[in-house]
Amino acid sequence: MNVQEPMAHPQIPLTCYRLQFNPDLTFQKASGILQYLYRLGITDVYASPLLQSRLGSQHGYDVTDPTRIDDGLGSEKQFQVFQSGLQKRGMRLLLDIVPNHMAANHENPWWMDVLENGSGSAYAAYFDIDWHPPSLTVENKIFLPVLGTFYGKALDNLELQLVFQQGRFLIRYYDMVFPLTPKSYRRVLKHREHVLEKRLGTNSHSFQEYLGIVAALAALPERGSLTIDAAGERRLQIEGIKERLRRLHDANREVARFVKENLKIFNGLRGHPRTFRNLDRLLSEQAYVLAYWQNVNEGINYRRFFAIGDLVGVRIEDPMVFEATHQVVFRLVERKIVSGLRIDHVDGLRDPLGYLRRLQARTSGRHEKKNEKDFYLVVEKILCANEKLPAEWPVQGTTGYEYLNAVTRLFVNPEGACAIEENYFRFLGRKLVYQDVVYRRKKLVMSTLFAAEMRYLSHQLAVLAQGDRYARELPRAELAQALIETTACFPVYRTYIRSMDVTDDAKHHIRHAVDAARALNPNLASACFDFVEDVLHLKDTGHLFAEQREARLAFVMRWQQFTGPIFAKGLEDTVLYVYCPLISLNEVGGNPSPKADSAIDFNQLVRERQRHWRYALNSTSTHDTKRGEDARARINVLSEIPRKWQRHLNAWAKWNASKKEIIASHAVPDRNEEVFLYQTLIGAWPLEDTGMPQFRVRLEAYILKAIREAMVHTRWSMPNTVHERAVIKFLQAILEPRRDNSFLNDFLKFQRNIARYGMSNGLAQVLVKMTSPGVPDFYQGCELWDLRFVDPDNRGPVDFERRSALLREIETRSREDAVQFCRVLVRNWHDGRIKLYLIWKILNLRRQHRQIFLEGQFLPLKASGKRQANVMSFARRKGKSWMVTVVPRWLGLVRAPITLTRTEGFWLGSHLILPMNAPECWVNALTGETLKTRHLRLGPSVSLRDVFRNYPVALLQSQT
Repeated sequence: MNVQEPMAHPQIPLTCYRLQFNPDLTFQKASGILQYLYRLGITDVYASPLLQSRLGSQHGYDVTDPTRIDDGLGSEKQFQVFQSGLQKRGMRLLLDIVPNHMAANHENPWWMDVLENGSGSAYAAYFDIDWHPPSLTVENKIFLPVLGTFYGKALDNLELQLVFQQGRFLIRYYDMVFPLTPKSYRRVLKHREHVLEKRLGTNSHSFQEYLGIVAALAALPERGSLTIDAAGERRLQIEGIKERLRRLHDANREVARFVKENLKIFNGLRGHPRTFRNLDRLLSEQAYVLAYWQNVNEGINYRRFFAIGDLVGVRIEDPMVFEATHQVVFRLVERKIVSGLRIDHVDGLRDPLGYLRRLQARTSGRHEKKNEKDFYLVVEKILCANEKLPAEWPVQGTTGYEYLNAVTRLFVNPEGACAIEENYFRFLGRKLVYQDVVYRRKKLVMSTLFAAEMRYLSHQLAVLAQGDRYARELPRAELAQALIETTACFPVYRTYIRSMDVTDDAKHHIRHAVDAARALNPNLASACFDFVEDVLHLKDTGHLFAEQREARLAFVMRWQQFTGPIFAKGLEDTVLYVYCPLISLNEVGGNPSPKADSAIDFNQLVRERQRHWRYALNSTSTHDTKRGEDARARINVLSEIPRKWQRHLNAWAKWNASKKEIIASHAVPDRNEEVFLYQTLIGAWPLEDTGMPQFRVRLEAYILKAIREAMVHTRWSMPNTVHERAVIKFLQAILEPRRDNSFLNDFLKFQRNIARYGMSNGLAQVLVKMTSPGVPDFYQGCELWDLRFVDPDNRGPVDFERRSALLREIETRSREDAVQFCRVLVRNWHDGRIKLYLIWKILNLRRQHRQIFLEGQFLPLKASGKRQANVMSFARRKGKSWMVTVVPRWLGLVRAPITLTRTEGFWLGSHLILPMNAPECWVNALTGETLKTRHLRLGPSVSLRDVFRNYPVALLQSQT
């Protein structure tokens, strides 16, 4: 590759706002909200994937054609208008890209070419397909588990139909279509050839053209291991044949009649199995095998995104594939339309470091270097516990899940949360050990969702053992089980081994997993665990040939691609719905156990990020979070009132017991589902009664998803509709607005109190996000109270017109009398303006004081007095400029008053202690009030009564 002039210098976003582009939010609509975002203080629009995706896609992660912008989002001109709108306002675009996978359906021309031509396709190397899997039934074919019933039944029910369109024969299955390999067209065209000859005449031009087409099809080289050039030439020949067939069909009524009759014959007659033999034989000649979707684990031989069969892994490590899939992205970077990239599911890649270095080189126009960060890149990487992002990755950091979980813990009272966990165990009637739950759930998803992948890995491990003179006698079944057990005990999403040089971190994680698995399975042959550890460590025992060591490296790199999805499905999509002491902790990358030893200290995390990843995103809500940020803020309050929560929980369970159904001697919902449901209601209950009808519909859909994800009584692959109906019926019964509904009457009073303290938590966490080191990221719609559920609920349309109108009111009224307006906002906190005002004020302050927020020193502060434990504070300093963030926490613990008239007395006598060199004069950036530094025995300080006099949180700006 020729080295180009640099495309871009790193342009660090000051503030990001995530937009989920879809048919409800097109380029044209997005252009219409840019002025609102600019006024709000946003500098960078953080866009969901914009490349061509499936028709009607709500998210863009199912790319069908990476060579063009999604026309479902608007025309090229509308995209240009959107770009111009950004540039006019000095705003930039941070683009989400999906290098790991693409949609595996008929809208993807590359995938269709592979289905048509098999391993001989020019695109066969683009997709992560094992053409020679252990199962001989799919040798040199692709296993497609897409049928709603067994293959034979689908044939008998006339669900699989042979059709002819534009010179091509296809198999139609409802709204899916599958191409036929062109050579097999002959089977259809040659059937009853004598009939066509008689109708057209042997010497007629049309019949001779027909014979020529059939001969050309016969002359096509067999699909198989063709060179790229040969595959390209074959594709040109095929397109020519199809065009000839189309013209002959369209021009000659008898040919069209002949084809139509043959289609009818091949499609068979219901109730006559013999009539489907032609279609069955035709399908057996294809490069794919159609199968019942629940048999996915019987033979799927392409890497999926997680366990989603219609998303196929891409071999992005291939330079040719890398260039082909990124051509539009690079063009947007070259034209300075895109100033940064967010990399989706980086853990799915075979070699993340190699990919990121290549991406940095191409976007910056420089040679690949070890750790250059010339272009702004952030990765969707979930860090566990004290895990660190690999220092050698040439990125600015992560998308911020570790930040989200640390800031959540900041507002969870540790002692109260531990008490809640004990209460939870008593409520369940049994004690759970969190790590045991994770272990069992990971084994569950391996035996169900990822059985095919584990069988493949076990086979590959057995091959390695067979070639090792010290391991070839090891029992294959036990060897496979040792691998499963080790994977179930793996403490992080994945390691990043890419050569024989295994890092100390990787060795530590592997050793931990093997030791834990060995301890849990004392009856499993220890030698099997020894071999697994040797392979994963790439241990050079001296007896291996070079090719054997390379085979081990290939195995490890493949295994690493699967440990992440297994961890994610086991934890994020299963454990987080079954381990529920305090579900505000149940977030992506989080640990639901309040007693977690690995819980991240917020100040420690921030210092670490400022040292190494100072431009990483600070997130509190994303399109993947399990609940809205303000729902979490509410639920956190329970940690402050564990005894009160226990009393209400027990009372609610007693009052609602009669509303449960008894199914197979068990009450439905079970106790865990019940506590999950009550906490969900506390977090998501609407602030306005007008939203109740829609809320009930959304709630039922969410609860149905939650219990299926839990995989306890029902699951997506095997819905237990009896159980599901009983849960929904219970939900409807407990929410019925009747005078004698003791639960609902008590719940509403309890929830109202929680919501008030939740408001304080919500404001506090968003202020902390905006002022701590990093780039604050706002998910669309979160500038008002965000009480949404997990996707798809949180990906719905956002009322930007309302938000823009509220912002105009804020801009006008805050100029008149900021203090009085702040007091109005506090009194009317439920309408969300109080949060919008906070975000508007701080983001515009960030714009005015860019350097202190991006580069300023981070200094944690402490308070003194009776309320010292109820304050969290830190300063940002750059030269002589200071910004001090002050937020309350754990107010429910001390029954703090929420109304401003009583707040002053609560904070009386408590002070914020400032550094010795702190300024003497401050202005509250939210209210405009001036505060003076006092010099007390503990040092310089400001009165917390003055800080919180007119607004629940504060940002103090130094005055010179």
